Amino acid sequence: MSIRLEMIQVGRLAPKLLGEAANLVEAYLLSRRHDGGGFMNRYGQPDLYYSVFALDALCCLQSSAPLSGFESYLEHFGDGADLDFVHLCCLIRCASVVLGSQLSRQRLKERLLAYRSLDGGFHPEQAQAEGTAYGCFLGVAALQDLGVDLEDFKASICHCLGKLKGSRPAWGNEARVPSPSTNATAAAMTTLRQFGEDPGKDCQEWLLAQSHPMGGFKAAPMAPIPDLLSTATALHALAGSNALALEGNHDRCLDFIDSLWTNLGGFHGHWHEDEIDPEYTFYGLLALGHLSD
Repeated sequence: MSIRLEMIQVGRLAPKLLGEAANLVEAYLLSRRHDGGGFMNRYGQPDLYYSVFALDALCCLQSSAPLSGFESYLEHFGDGADLDFVHLCCLIRCASVVLGSQLSRQRLKERLLAYRSLDGGFHPEQAQAEGTAYGCFLGVAALQDLGVDLEDFKASICHCLGKLKGSRPAWGNEARVPSPSTNATAAAMTTLRQFGEDPGKDCQEWLLAQSHPMGGFKAAPMAPIPDLLSTATALHALAGSNALALEGNHDRCLDFIDSLWTNLGGFHGHWHEDEIDPEYTFYGLLALGHLSD
């Protein structure tokens, strides 16, 4: 199962906890549609990045609302020649869902592979010696969205991620980063699992240790508070490795996520965040899905 479909499958469990509030989430996401066809960022402009999260969140809710204009919005970007790596991956994700068989897979694949690093991973900038954890995660997910067989990429991606981890207990996004981080570790663990590779108990234990006494997960050991992105990605990586042993932290995680909820239908990213957006709302659904049992 692809990275995207796996997350959506989990997110579809979130309405068990949301109950009737799931309708508020759907209404909020649909309110973020732009007349130009995409979904809006925090500044009210159509944005491929936020469109990915809105589209996947609506899939989690199994929304049947029509997305008029979305296909023409995507076609405006062509083969992604003017996009950076992250937005190219976003285009591939959205187009794989909306355009289906009309997707120009070969051209998009060529654009994507231009971001492979010399060590066989992916990097957000072209012609780099080493890949990044986040780059490998996005690159592998995009290859899956394009329907590419991952077998030809297994050895090089695993080699890249192995070098990135080195002797550390978990991953930083880059090899030169001395300290591991939650999101880089979660990205690497999730990517390795796509190749049937066990990331090891050391990183699982490190990730569990990032849980906060008041619920949720921190982005790094020295982070003062937990955040929703780190919570969702940590839960997903640990559950995928059959290492989600929250014990007494389960209810505290639920309380933490509830503290970020607003009856406008979205989620804040952390306690000091005033805005809500489709990205954090998707991560709220993902986190709740993992806590629904």
